[in-house]
This record gives sequence, C-alpha cells and structure tokens, in this order.
Amino acid sequence: QVQLVESGGGLVQAGGSLRLSCAASGSIFSINTMGWYRQAPGKEREFVVRISWSGGSRYYADSVKGRFTISRDNAKNTVYLQMNSLKPEDTAVYYCVVNIGQRVWGQGTQVTVSS
Repeated sequence: QVQLVESGGGLVQAGGSLRLSCAASGSIFSINTMGWYRQAPGKEREFVVRISWSGGSRYYADSVKGRFTISRDNAKNTVYLQMNSLKPEDTAVYYCVVNIGQRVWGQGTQVTVSS
C-alpha cells in the first residue's frame, strides 16, 4: 500500500504565500507523476498541477500559472507546491495525488485565503 502525507496548509491573506508538501511512502516501485488537485466548497475537484517523475515536466492549470511552482525530491518521494500571490479564489482543500499505475490520493489539506 501507498500512503501520502500532506502538510503546509493554513490561513493566509491575499497576496501571501504558502508551501505545501506531500510525501509518498509504502510499496512504491515507480512513480509516474505526482501532483495536486483542489476542491472548493460547492465545486468539483479540479486539476492544479502535476510533475512527471522521470523528466520533471510540469503541467499547470491556467488559473495558477505564474503563481504556483511544483518541484520534487525523487530521493524522498516528495513533491512541493510553492503558492505565491494567493487569491481568495484559491481557497480550497488541496489534495495530493500520485500515479503509480493507479491514482492514490492524500487526505487533503485546507488552504484559506482571506481578502
């Protein structure tokens, strides 16, 4: 089994920054991608960003391009999400996801941006 442990959520004012972390552990033989989705109240879960584990290619949702940056530490099976210039519309529960041939989801971490 694979477990994901997320950290770094919290409350921040608009324009501020937060950094999320997600560490994968367990029976991991190969990671294809890791990334983040988010779900705001009353809305569907949406894609935010992902990174390929081998080549490091990054794919961002248009809504976060230029503000969010994903990075990885292969040795630690950990992915980081640096979120800058946060907006109230970024408020959501952020879910880490790892693709190991199937998707495994984290428990989610709350990010709240006040105006």
